[in-house]
Amino acid sequence: MKALVIGGAKSGYGASLLLQKLGYEVVLVSRDDFKGSEELENLGIKVILDDTETDVYDAYDLVVKNPGIPINHQLVKRFDTVYNEIEIAFNHHTKGKYYAISGTNGKTTTTTLLHEMLKRKSEGALLAGNIGIPLSEMIYKLGNEPVDVALEISAFQMEGAPNFAPEVYALLNLTPDHLDRFKDEESYYKAKLTPIKKAKWFIRNLDDKNIARLTIKDEHTLDVSLFNDADIYIQDGAGYFKETKLFDLDILKVVGEHNIFNALVASSMAYLANVAIEDIRYVLSNFKGVEHRLEYVDEIDGVRYYNDSKATNPESTEVALKSFDQSVILLAGGYDKKISFDILKDYPIKLAILYGESKYQLAKIFKNYILVENLEEAMKVAQEKSTKGDVVLLSPACASYDQFENFETRGNLFKDIVKSLK
Repeated sequence: MKALVIGGAKSGYGASLLLQKLGYEVVLVSRDDFKGSEELENLGIKVILDDTETDVYDAYDLVVKNPGIPINHQLVKRFDTVYNEIEIAFNHHTKGKYYAISGTNGKTTTTTLLHEMLKRKSEGALLAGNIGIPLSEMIYKLGNEPVDVALEISAFQMEGAPNFAPEVYALLNLTPDHLDRFKDEESYYKAKLTPIKKAKWFIRNLDDKNIARLTIKDEHTLDVSLFNDADIYIQDGAGYFKETKLFDLDILKVVGEHNIFNALVASSMAYLANVAIEDIRYVLSNFKGVEHRLEYVDEIDGVRYYNDSKATNPESTEVALKSFDQSVILLAGGYDKKISFDILKDYPIKLAILYGESKYQLAKIFKNYILVENLEEAMKVAQEKSTKGDVVLLSPACASYDQFENFETRGNLFKDIVKSLK
């Protein structure tokens, strides 16, 4: 049997290892070199760093693509059926139970919370997908072991995963994103809705107008709401799953309405996975948030610095801004995903310092702004303009790809600069 993997990086690397383990002769094609390519070649996997080579167009029994490769890529379009690495890993891991979380925002926090809860039930519970290690690499190392998996999945990872059937699928929210990749909003939404039909349970955010519009309530749907009648809800200062009280709100260390919602979803998924309620409460009472998500960095001369580098769309930045009563100096900008920033229009902030590819689009949104070239310059201006009592918030509302490898690199640079100010 022969398999082609389109796209390198972490997911292509993991998919190649797993496919070879399953008995395939593997060819991987990648436009650029990537970490692990030499290791794959040493294992007998053919790595082609040029998608024009003749070997790429041979006959294959199976074709798998890295989620970062669009379905309209010229090489992908040559094949009738192209799967995602999530599909390959899931089909092999028949003894695993998957608890999947998606949505435009909140995925990482909710998945991390869920993973901590699953670990209270079984230390071997896994965290995979769009966070940390790709699922294919994890299953390559693990084998077909009976473990619970907390899986963060993006819209890209749902392209080519028709048989993915999690125990629970939670869709947190739907707002336009990645319109540089999808032809329109509805195509993006459709990708997010893919796992619903095969999931044993679907947790639906009743407060989200797009989810309410595009989905229906049936026997395997559990509605969650902070404001309306639902299966999962808030009442008298506590979170409930039907008649079962899961937790009191006052045990939460993280702040903001969005974090109450994330805790409610993660707790309900853990409850469905048979995690004990006392373990759910233990995790919630000790959880202080995730790195790069409204992460408190330091206070210097009365100015507090927060790293929200994971805010890669305007909705995430809006959530961040709502979390502060103080005067905010916002650092925003980055890769242009062709989405609207109107939701941030005329937001009452002290100053917006804008940088990167999208700075001119963002300049149309804010009344008070300064344009700079990069994050380093933005931080210099922020230090000059900030006064005691201000919050300097890195919440870019954009992806990082124009100037950084990923949002983690961007967030780490911000934190390093803050540390250098002391």
